[in-house]
Amino acid sequence: THERREKVSFWYVLMLDLEALLIAQKKERNSPPLDPEVLSVFVPPFISKEEIQTTNVNSSNFNKTKRRSFRKKKERPKIENEKNPNGEQKAPDTEDISVPKDIDLIGLPQLCFPGGLYVTSESKEDHIHFLVFTDVCGNRTYGVVAQYYQPMQDGYISSNGQAHRESVQTAKAFGCFVPFAICVISRYPYFNALKDCLSCLLVHLRPLKNLDVDDRIKEFAAKLSLIPSPPPGTLHLIFNMKPLQIVFPSREDPDSPIIDLDLHLPLLCFKPEQVLQIITCILTEQRIVFFSSDWALLTLIAECFMLYLHPIQWQHTFVPILSRQMLDFVMAPTSFLMGCHIDHFEEVSQEAEDLILINIDNGDITHSKSSVDEGVIPDVPSQAAETFIKSVESLQLHYDLELCHLSSNTDFIELQMRRRDWQQKLNTEVQQITLQLIVNIFREVKDHLNYEHRVFNSEEFLKTRAPGDQPFYKKVLETYIFHSFLKARLNRRMDAFARLELSTQSEEDRLNSMLDSPRRLTVEKMASKRFNPQYMISKRMVISMPNLQDIKPHDRLSSEIHLSRCLSSSLFTVKLSSKSISTFRIPEIHFPLMSQCVHTYYTDFINHLTRAINILQHNSALLARYFYLRGLIGLMQGKLLDALSDFQNLYKTDIRIFPTDLVRKMVENMPPFERSLADRKPELKRLISQVMEKQREVTKVDDHVKNFKLPKTHMQLDDFVKRIQESGIVKDIDTIHRLFDALTVGHQKQIDPETFKDFYNYWKETEAEAQEVNLPRTVLEHLDTNECVYKLSCSVKTNSGVGKIAMTQKRLFLLTEGRPGYVEITTFRNIEDVKSTTVAFLLLRIPTLRIKSVSKKEVFEANLKTECDLWHLMVKEMWAGKKMADDHKDPQYIQQALTNVLLMDAVVGALQSSKTIYAASKLSYFDKMKNEVPMMVPKTTSETLKHKINPSVGETFPHAVDVLLYTPGHLDAADRIEDARPKLWCALSEGKVIVFDASTWTIQQHCFKVGSSKLTCMVMVEQSQVWIGSQDAIIYIINTHSMSCNKQLNDHRSNVMDIIVENRNSVSSEAYSCSLDGTVIAWNISTLKVNRRFQLPCKNLISIKLHDNRLWCCTGSCIVIVTTNGSPRQEIKMEENLKDVCSCFLCFQLFPEEDQVWTSCSGSSDLYIWNATDLSRTPQKIHLQDCLEITCMIKVKNQIWIGSRGISQGKTRGKIYVIDAEKKTVEKELVGHTDTVKALCSAEDRYVLSGSGREEGKIAIWKVE
Repeated sequence: THERREKVSFWYVLMLDLEALLIAQKKERNSPPLDPEVLSVFVPPFISKEEIQTTNVNSSNFNKTKRRSFRKKKERPKIENEKNPNGEQKAPDTEDISVPKDIDLIGLPQLCFPGGLYVTSESKEDHIHFLVFTDVCGNRTYGVVAQYYQPMQDGYISSNGQAHRESVQTAKAFGCFVPFAICVISRYPYFNALKDCLSCLLVHLRPLKNLDVDDRIKEFAAKLSLIPSPPPGTLHLIFNMKPLQIVFPSREDPDSPIIDLDLHLPLLCFKPEQVLQIITCILTEQRIVFFSSDWALLTLIAECFMLYLHPIQWQHTFVPILSRQMLDFVMAPTSFLMGCHIDHFEEVSQEAEDLILINIDNGDITHSKSSVDEGVIPDVPSQAAETFIKSVESLQLHYDLELCHLSSNTDFIELQMRRRDWQQKLNTEVQQITLQLIVNIFREVKDHLNYEHRVFNSEEFLKTRAPGDQPFYKKVLETYIFHSFLKARLNRRMDAFARLELSTQSEEDRLNSMLDSPRRLTVEKMASKRFNPQYMISKRMVISMPNLQDIKPHDRLSSEIHLSRCLSSSLFTVKLSSKSISTFRIPEIHFPLMSQCVHTYYTDFINHLTRAINILQHNSALLARYFYLRGLIGLMQGKLLDALSDFQNLYKTDIRIFPTDLVRKMVENMPPFERSLADRKPELKRLISQVMEKQREVTKVDDHVKNFKLPKTHMQLDDFVKRIQESGIVKDIDTIHRLFDALTVGHQKQIDPETFKDFYNYWKETEAEAQEVNLPRTVLEHLDTNECVYKLSCSVKTNSGVGKIAMTQKRLFLLTEGRPGYVEITTFRNIEDVKSTTVAFLLLRIPTLRIKSVSKKEVFEANLKTECDLWHLMVKEMWAGKKMADDHKDPQYIQQALTNVLLMDAVVGALQSSKTIYAASKLSYFDKMKNEVPMMVPKTTSETLKHKINPSVGETFPHAVDVLLYTPGHLDAADRIEDARPKLWCALSEGKVIVFDASTWTIQQHCFKVGSSKLTCMVMVEQSQVWIGSQDAIIYIINTHSMSCNKQLNDHRSNVMDIIVENRNSVSSEAYSCSLDGTVIAWNISTLKVNRRFQLPCKNLISIKLHDNRLWCCTGSCIVIVTTNGSPRQEIKMEENLKDVCSCFLCFQLFPEEDQVWTSCSGSSDLYIWNATDLSRTPQKIHLQDCLEITCMIKVKNQIWIGSRGISQGKTRGKIYVIDAEKKTVEKELVGHTDTVKALCSAEDRYVLSGSGREEGKIAIWKVE
């Protein structure tokens, strides 16, 4: 706890031969520099143990565990003329010193004087530069160094406040100035803030007497040590250092870096093209050396480039400043990024090989001597580079231009703040441009990833790159940087890259993610590629979707809000609004530095924060930052319970900044008495339990990445499934099983490596050929923009002329030869019959395909010869798939049929045997289904069903749809276009949530997780909040703007079963939640505080409803009606009213307009309707025919929609019954799912959405009449 200092006889070294040295320095500029040494080290805490013990502050135990340091002894050099007063020689003395373990005191002085230490005959300007230290684990520590000069006066110079007199008449004559350096070391890169702090310190040091310098520096260090680092978010801390106001900025979010430097500096030093070259050098992990005459620029420029790559991180050696003694570091054989003074440029370029030499001063980028070509730096992909250059050229990089139209300001503080605001805005713009560059470069990597098996198919990715871009990608794909990037993608990390990539996804990409289509060029992309490289996608994707134009976003939704984005497939620009910044002023720190002063400072700090918290009740993001800071200060005061309470408040304000590791250390080091006090408070006891359990639950993340390789051994079925999924050909397990059967026809049930290789190569060759299909404009005009050509026949003779038959997902057409033309054969929807036959030609019988269309009298005939049988199979499969898609209103069926067709083609191409057609027929799934098990969709179902979507698309197996929630769209002035769209929220297994754009039924937000337990309920409590209840007893609060979970409610002790919202005057006022143990909690929606809590006398509480200021609570054995305060009023008991039913209540629905309560029981197919005004009456019973069990129900207009498991056509199916509540009759019986209906929700009473169990896992959209 004591501050330690090392007194080194610095001045003795200077005085050995000062006269000769000064003369030599005047004559020879290259005279050897002096060796700088450490004078003093100041390490917190700055108050002694005795002072701490005299103050009622019990934080010493915690501080001891946090303190990490080592002790070092350094012997003072022996000086011949240093003697005791009695003339005897002094013995060398030593003194302990305590410094952070990551800092090397031997190397630090060299970095503080990287150009060498020289005594000068005249004073020089103060100089500041920046350091970065990296430990063996890659963790960085930052240093800011201020150099200043002191004269040698009155025959002595000062060191550590000790005056040492010598005869220095020569020094006086020459006017000697001695350089000193002060280095502040921090865990955080506060470059500008610490530069301002040191600038203030230098102002204070100038007028001081030599004996006071050390005390002032110690006071300065103590002030800095008492300033907390701001939590992630938009709250910056301001501290008055006099004469400047020091701002400590926060990082944007927990995964973002702190940015406290001018990000536009490289754009002032280099042209945009050169910036791209440097970024390429970093991405390809070159050996890079920056040069400059300004030491400060070396670190700042290097750090800027590190930030340009975010969230990609440089993984290698990073030493932005090399002192003259460290120049041999550039001989290292591995990748590195270093910085040297421009004076060493020639020496480094001649001595070291294969270096990228970057001159910051003149903007040159060159190579050192090398056997490699000078063209070693490949070009950034052209479209991404073009967008970057245009964006950079549009920036306003010069502050003086910003000031031209403004009046002069005489307030220095305001001038400083104005400049800082301008810089912050510019930094945001530069961040957006560089992040956009990284996303443009790597956007399509995800298309070649297999998440389940963690495989990246680099070979296929390279094939899809433009020829001019391939040199860049070939180099980058081999780097460790890219390997780490792949790990993050495979872990589905929602970092800055993922957020921007998702928010700028084109409608076509959204559609493809829904349908899991094989990769082919759409007609629109084909036209773009052929005729206009800059053609922008702006049309809606054409797909069979319900017409939901009557579901419109509320409020001010202008006609300009459409669902298209004007984006090309690989080139986009984006402008993001910068977030408003709040500031908090840190209280003054009073000196002298005593324990009582520090205690007063902490008390003032907490009082300031408490006042801010009391005033600010409705801005949860800002409240979270205040709670975080108050928790930190409370911890430093030793008020551990108060600190825990503040950190616990983060669950309800912003859980993303919860300091899990810090709280865990607090708990582990908490004295037994305080731990017992914490355990007496339920909320703190639960917090401690959660934090400690989370530590035990931590498992090693699987972060390996495999590159796809063809198998070298025989494969059984399971291994074959894995290999096919890794290859990216198909993911569906049932389809892969059929493919296995096809490839093993006539053989043992295993596949040899050669067969797999032939099949894989044929598939990829076909895919590549399809990418090269280039249809003429006259043909493109007849096709829809989202159509793709999946198969082309050889040139054949037909009754419509000679040409090639082309197959898209929608139609067949003939691409005529000679002058290319288009002849429509038929759409799959209009096919009436398909036959494979033969026609006589001389003595031969030529295989011929005949296709009869509903819309044409003439039968189309094509002499396909050897291709005839394959085309017959393919056309029948597409015909059957299209019929299934139309009947079931599910476009995924046609995509599955396409996949089956392409697999047939690859099987025939790979096997080349007499049984190939029989083998390919194993993949005719829909055609066999149509012929063997005709599945007639009932007329009522077909008329009511509008569309089906699959939230498990792209997964290897379907997931059950547990909960559905529809939220209408809104648009406020500050909202994004995405917020204007209605959304469908779908809860799947293990805490997964998928969000759909409910106007196009495309995925808006891919799976994000809230916990890992089953989700039980979802409700929109406010426009910006969706609450999700879980079986882990937590209510997760989703921010609908950021689509992230940043709050939790942890007050329940059992499974959260239901959440309802009370609306007063169309405004949400209170929310009620219930849990399985019978607990009901009333929440204040704006503050998230518990208004009331009560316990029902019975357990197994599964759902609640609110009507007429009464809560209707459904448990297994009864339905209890209570007031909103929990006072019981009425009760429906199962054993009294339904004696013949040996089960429990499963679900219920209120129908207040008819004074009815509709209930169902587990295992029962009967509905019971109660009189809400007289519950003693015997309920009316409605029996549902062919129903096995009622699972859910909702009220829509004057109807009750019942979800169930039932019987249809002799098989178990998911059924929906639509009942007229007034007539109490079944109006419709809908069969739209192959598994139990698990969830129902209404879309503004115009549509009903139903979700099914895990056998099917799909969502059906039904029209309400």
